[in-house]
Amino acid sequence: MTRVEDGPTGERPTLLVLTSTYPRWVGDHEPGFVHELCRRLAADFDVVVVAPSAPGAATRECMDGVDVHRFRYAPAAAETLVNDGGIVGNLRRSRWKFALLPGFFAMQAWTAWRITRQRRVAAIHAHWLVPQGLICAVLRRTVWRRIPLVVTSHGSDLFALKGPVFDAMRRFVVGASAAVAVVSRGMRDALVAQVGERTPIHVAPMGVDMTSRFVPGDESRSIDEILFVGRLMEVKGLHHLVDAMPAILARRPDAFLTVVGFGPEEARLRAQVEDLGLGDKVRFVGPVAQAELPSYYRRAAVLVAPSVQLRAGDQEGLGLVTIEAMACGCPVVVSDLPTVRDAVDGTPAVRVMPGDTGAIARGVLDVLSSPATHAISPAQRATLVARFGWDAVAARYVDLLRSAMR
Repeated sequence: MTRVEDGPTGERPTLLVLTSTYPRWVGDHEPGFVHELCRRLAADFDVVVVAPSAPGAATRECMDGVDVHRFRYAPAAAETLVNDGGIVGNLRRSRWKFALLPGFFAMQAWTAWRITRQRRVAAIHAHWLVPQGLICAVLRRTVWRRIPLVVTSHGSDLFALKGPVFDAMRRFVVGASAAVAVVSRGMRDALVAQVGERTPIHVAPMGVDMTSRFVPGDESRSIDEILFVGRLMEVKGLHHLVDAMPAILARRPDAFLTVVGFGPEEARLRAQVEDLGLGDKVRFVGPVAQAELPSYYRRAAVLVAPSVQLRAGDQEGLGLVTIEAMACGCPVVVSDLPTVRDAVDGTPAVRVMPGDTGAIARGVLDVLSSPATHAISPAQRATLVARFGWDAVAARYVDLLRSAMR
């Protein structure tokens, strides 16, 4: 455990951030977008993050200038509520993990409250309406009355949690917040329909490093490699791409699929591949660190993001992998969902009907037959940088947080 001294007082306001998803260590394959934002906000704020503990992670450390506090919520071996699939996915897969929720809520709330007693916190930023937003809303209605709250919804907290109880929770959180952000226009429409516009709802996506990491390279691009990147979950729709492979191979026999990611659907997907006789055409490479992803995007002929909306309503919040791929010069085929359109509007991305195996096959074959037609131009890439580059994203969040603090 690394002890972190408080930063100099009076120079920068302290920002307290609550999140459930956060890197456990440097190079972690878990999604790192909350940390990427926090380390950039550290130029304007003293950023203190409260995140759940996990086996192998330090309980306190300074990571890229961010003071990270990881709270214990169960015996170390049982702290498995968050990682390898997210809270909602883990609860669906392992019902016993519902027993971890009371400890998770209580310890995150207590840790956050303790920090506000020790430091003069100027604002709080909660990632996800539930549970972090709910925790902060309860505390703000009781002991944090003078500390402004900004909440960012990333998708699962809006689409996967259905029913009147969760609707009431979201209304309560929004009502207690100085501002609410969502990561796509489609999400904003869905949230406004549910809670109205009494509290400002801003579209403020997470970002992509398009200046040093996700950039075009010198690698030779394949003419046959189809790429999927993402968690292996039903909402990502990979099973529809696997179903489309026989039709793709009938026209392009040398084509093959590389799957980057991990998740609860892996065993079922592997069985599907074997049932279709695609064992030599689909390669599962497992999780890959962010630093290694660009080489996959630079090499592939096309990235396919075949996400779907589940019957229960769950769907993508935005889909940053499509922006990462396009930033590296890789053409993309995406499902035409309202929440995904923000990522591909104004680009030559091929949009297909979600869950339509035939449309996916035709979209992939179209790109494979004319890849240059579907690669973004320098001007289109510049537009992506202005909308989704981390510098622009961080500047928007600085403005949003400072506005809430006035």
